[in-house]
Amino acid sequence: MTELLDPESNIIEAPFGDALADRYLVYALSTITARSLPDVRDGLKPVHRRLLWAMRLLKLDPGQGYKKCARVVGDVIGKYHPHGDVAVYDAMVRLAQDFSLRYPLVDGQGNFGNIDGDNAAAYRYTEARLTQVALDLMAGLDEDATDFRPTYNGEDEEPEVMPGLFPNLLANGASGIAVGMATSIPPHNAAELIDAAVLLIDQPAAELDQLLEHVKGPDFPTGALIVDSPASIREAYATGRGSFRVRARFAGHEDPATGKWVVEPEKLSGGTWQLVITEIPYGVQKGKLIEQIAQLIADKKLPILEDVRDESDEAIRIVIVPKSRNVEPEVLVESLYRLTELETRFSLNLNVLDAERTPRVMSLKDVLTQWLTHQIGVLLRRSRHRLAKIDDRLELLGGYLIAYLNLDRVIEIIRTEDEPKAVMMEEFQLTDRQAEAILNMRLRSLRRLEEMEIRKERDDLAKEREGLVALIDSPARQRTRLKRDLAVLRERYGFETVLGARRTRIEEASATREIPLEAMIEKEPITVVVSAKGWARAMKGHLDLSDPEAFKFKEGDGPAFAFHAQTTDKILIAADNGRFYTVGADKLPGGRGFGEPLRLLVDIEGDATIATVLPARPEMRVLLASSDGRGFIAVNEELLAETRKGRQVVTFKKGARLHSIRPIAATDDHLALIGENRKLLIVPVGEIPVMARGQGVALQKYRDGGLSDVLPFRFADGLSWTMGGKEGRTRTETDLANWLGSRAQVGRLPPMGFPRNNRFD
Repeated sequence: MTELLDPESNIIEAPFGDALADRYLVYALSTITARSLPDVRDGLKPVHRRLLWAMRLLKLDPGQGYKKCARVVGDVIGKYHPHGDVAVYDAMVRLAQDFSLRYPLVDGQGNFGNIDGDNAAAYRYTEARLTQVALDLMAGLDEDATDFRPTYNGEDEEPEVMPGLFPNLLANGASGIAVGMATSIPPHNAAELIDAAVLLIDQPAAELDQLLEHVKGPDFPTGALIVDSPASIREAYATGRGSFRVRARFAGHEDPATGKWVVEPEKLSGGTWQLVITEIPYGVQKGKLIEQIAQLIADKKLPILEDVRDESDEAIRIVIVPKSRNVEPEVLVESLYRLTELETRFSLNLNVLDAERTPRVMSLKDVLTQWLTHQIGVLLRRSRHRLAKIDDRLELLGGYLIAYLNLDRVIEIIRTEDEPKAVMMEEFQLTDRQAEAILNMRLRSLRRLEEMEIRKERDDLAKEREGLVALIDSPARQRTRLKRDLAVLRERYGFETVLGARRTRIEEASATREIPLEAMIEKEPITVVVSAKGWARAMKGHLDLSDPEAFKFKEGDGPAFAFHAQTTDKILIAADNGRFYTVGADKLPGGRGFGEPLRLLVDIEGDATIATVLPARPEMRVLLASSDGRGFIAVNEELLAETRKGRQVVTFKKGARLHSIRPIAATDDHLALIGENRKLLIVPVGEIPVMARGQGVALQKYRDGGLSDVLPFRFADGLSWTMGGKEGRTRTETDLANWLGSRAQVGRLPPMGFPRNNRFD
């Protein structure tokens, strides 16, 4: 007695690490097998199985009335599943949501949540009953089709697995996170699964490609589009691991030529239009999705999007309003796919418990094969159970017929003997059950008609027994019977039914492409004006650049640069320190007022001045010349800057600055250079190197001063310059042989009449 009361007598000495590992392993295995992973045979986790079993015992069949969910949850946690009521109710709610399960197992009445992400009402307010799908999944529980085990407290029993023929694992899918492993199985179409199962019954060695002729891919309850390639889908099903790219479906139509879904904008008055989303990816909450799109508008991350509205009732209708009717619908759709959860990836991880309760990652064929093996076992158990019932009934029927054949003697024995049961058993060779049944017969059963019915029942049962014996002894008959049962199920969930019709379209699409920023901007003509003091503005339309009255400036300021552009253009700003800056034309202030200083848009250094402002063009080449006569050609891509601090393109020798930035047209083949010393030199463009950054090469040499001006031109057209005066006449010199030379030469005095300011314009 003293030893029992001594607490130290129960202490086991062991290394702490070993003790912790042993206990954690027990916890991990419990999480894997009894909580997180579904069984390959019925696709259920224990909590779901116990919910359905408890509802069945409460007789909540589809034809019966509803009962409070609180009653169901109470039975489940009290008898079968000793966990929290919230977890059990959440599991029950999911089984009732038609946007969560492809084939709901619970028929809910009341608020069971919605696709917006709103939670279900408390279980005291909601009611539920089973669906026909749940009955199909549990068919055979009364026919010894599966083993039962004691509940956690030993007071009741619960089924180890549901025996029904409905392919729940793949039809409804599953997800769960265990210790060190997880599972993620998307829903599929039951009719397709049944067709693939029938193929496997006929051809057990069928290849995966043959199965995929029936199982096209996941079939989500929310519809949408799967846009992966057939090779990607095949790889996922072959290995049991992969993912599916799921896109929302916009209102549209199927292209009869390609069979692909074509987005069709909804036409409005005045030539405007809008897009309508009718289906969203599985697992995406509609409310959060709309918030996400609205946030894009608020953050101005999608300038071509004006508004988003939720006009949904029972059907989803999300309206997408573009900024203007000039926006390309394809660009807007692609942008939404890239920036929001209108395109997601649903992972496939076919990690399930096999028939031995061992976690395994299976291929599609493995899952269907193990499920069919389970169904053959269920068929045999139900057949043997029925055979035992028939033998039991035939025994009683045999006793009844003996009683009818010796009716007078049986009545005499019952009336005269003190122990009629023993006398009848000895005289007519009856079993105990037969004698007991005869004694319990009612007087009305002694009529002649009853004897005829018993004989007919005996003959029918004998024939059924013969068929069952043949079925149990013949694998071929078992396969035929299973195919017949599957055909009946196929009619209930066929494509022509409301519940069985495929909802998710599968069509290959290219990866979501990166949309250029300019494609997200409404393209409109503008006139960019920059003043001498660096104030910039973008005026709507292409204005007359020669009209001085079209532009107004602050007192003491005046024009410096003006050119036509589009709102989708990039504007290059070159400072005389050799740094280039980039501003989107749509970011320039509007034409009202005098604009804003460019230094507010980019970080131009304080001692630098703006050398030029011009629109960037994709194939543009620009001559960059410094004040000391050095330079090189740069292409457009090397001038664009990604940050406010700009990009250093030109470097200089001491005292030099960036002097001239001249775009070179495709037809320009020569450069005309004029120095402050009034020496003119013409050199071929081909002698000037194309560089990304640096000082460049010597363009022209000077004894005194530096570069005054440079002009790219076409040699065959001659060299032109402005004569000045009110008429603004120009002069063209075509005989330029005297000034033609190589780069780095000095040159000669220009032709007579060349402007005294040494400028070509």
